Amino acid sequence: MDRRTLIAATGGLMASTLIPQSSEASEAMIIRYEAMPSRYTAARNISVWLPADYGKSKRRYPVLYMHDGQNIFGASHAYGGQSWRVDQAMEARQRAVPGSDAIVVGIWNTPTRRQDFSPAGVEAAMDEKLRARTIREHEGPALSDGYLRFMVDELKPMIDRDYRTKPGRDSTFIMGSSMGGLISLYGICEYPQIFGGAGCLSTHWTLLSAAESYTKPDLETPAMIQAFSTYLKRKLPKPGQNKIWMDHGTINLDSFYQPYQIAMDQVFKARGWQQGKDFESRVYEGADHNEASWRARLHEPLSFLMG
Repeated sequence: MDRRTLIAATGGLMASTLIPQSSEASEAMIIRYEAMPSRYTAARNISVWLPADYGKSKRRYPVLYMHDGQNIFGASHAYGGQSWRVDQAMEARQRAVPGSDAIVVGIWNTPTRRQDFSPAGVEAAMDEKLRARTIREHEGPALSDGYLRFMVDELKPMIDRDYRTKPGRDSTFIMGSSMGGLISLYGICEYPQIFGGAGCLSTHWTLLSAAESYTKPDLETPAMIQAFSTYLKRKLPKPGQNKIWMDHGTINLDSFYQPYQIAMDQVFKARGWQQGKDFESRVYEGADHNEASWRARLHEPLSFLMG
């Protein structure tokens, strides 16, 4: 895809960078928008991955929106030099089932990542002590409502305007890991009419990362579980129209998530969500809290959410 084709593909909007993919024999491209401005959140980079046949076909594609966008494709900008390689997972899906690929939009994080991804509705449901501690550790209150408004009111309309997408809920997905898993869950609860499925890998239910929280895991666990339960009982969509994938490993940070996940599974079931149909909750023995672990199992949430 050359620059003229890119202009046609994006409805006349010129992106900052056009990057050929490095995966073997792939004709896919990543289009990068540098410091995309917003009325609701800090400016940030956006990477748009187009499937190999995008420039040749007239097809419309589902769209997967992913947080921590610098970590999902190549290694050059990824945390610790490890990426999810979502491009390879999408290409594998297309080889196995032609027509199953999608456009992937990577939303890069910023220095306010923890505030951007901390669910404001959950923060509001906390008791006063836990809320104060969360705000103190995150260096400010949750900014997630603004981040989601950026996604829903600014980014998604641009993507749907400038690319051949299937814009409906059943073809629009949101995914992330750790706190990116939290904002994905929060996003589908706040905008169930926009996002048909949410992938929440290694969901960071603890919200806090201070050493004391992990050396004494019972210190805040009941209060945090209560806050999440209160929020989900109020905002979890009715079953049957959305899908949510949640998982965690058993090593290091992931080893603290089990009591939270068990409690949240019960909330989902009490709300009428059927495991295996409406939501999935998995434990991966030996999996760690890192991109290599998420890359290894990415095909499973993609299959559950996108068919």
